[in-house]
Amino acid sequence: MTAALRLVLLGAGGLARETAEAATAPVAPPDERPLVAGFLDDDPALAGTVVAGLPVLGRTDEAAGLGPEHRFVATVASPRDPGRRLRLVARVALPAARWATVVHPGAHLARSTTLGAGCVVMAGCVTTADVVLGDHVVLMPGCILTHDDVLEDGVTLASGVRVSGAVHLGRDAYVGAGALVREGVTVGAGAVIGMGAVVTRDVPAGEVWAGVPARRMTASWQPVPTPS
Repeated sequence: MTAALRLVLLGAGGLARETAEAATAPVAPPDERPLVAGFLDDDPALAGTVVAGLPVLGRTDEAAGLGPEHRFVATVASPRDPGRRLRLVARVALPAARWATVVHPGAHLARSTTLGAGCVVMAGCVTTADVVLGDHVVLMPGCILTHDDVLEDGVTLASGVRVSGAVHLGRDAYVGAGALVREGVTVGAGAVIGMGAVVTRDVPAGEVWAGVPARRMTASWQPVPTPS
């Protein structure tokens, strides 16, 4: 992304504010920092307000009406509703070229890393070799991904997650802060891994696992409905 483009964040919560900071981190050369135009958020209480020094420009469904100089990042995430971000992406229905990827300059991504559209990679994240991140993946600070890991669309890694080699994380999976994932493990679509868990075997889709070693906590995940 170049400074001529204007970045708009869909959502105005904690992840949105963190993404704004990552996009404008002072360690990046000034001419490589985008202009963050503000947020779009569906909370009526935020309409017309200023959050973290940036304006709330309107609702998320107004994204398509903004000019071609605008690029977008979907900045919502919750372990209580791991599919929320991709639902938002589907609802606003923007072309792939309108989604920006934000990588903090303090992250270290190997040259063989593949990044999809709309990804967010925070400070201190490391990828080693042949890591694939799908569209709209979020890596919060200090995550480590080793060789041949694959993260499908919409995956979220909270801060400090460590993922061993050849791990496959399914669409919308959410891995809590400080969790460890053993090599070769598959975590199914929409599964949620609790913070500090140690995952040593495959996790079926839609289940919630926690503990050391991690084990199933519920038979299936029932998301809390959200407007976006």
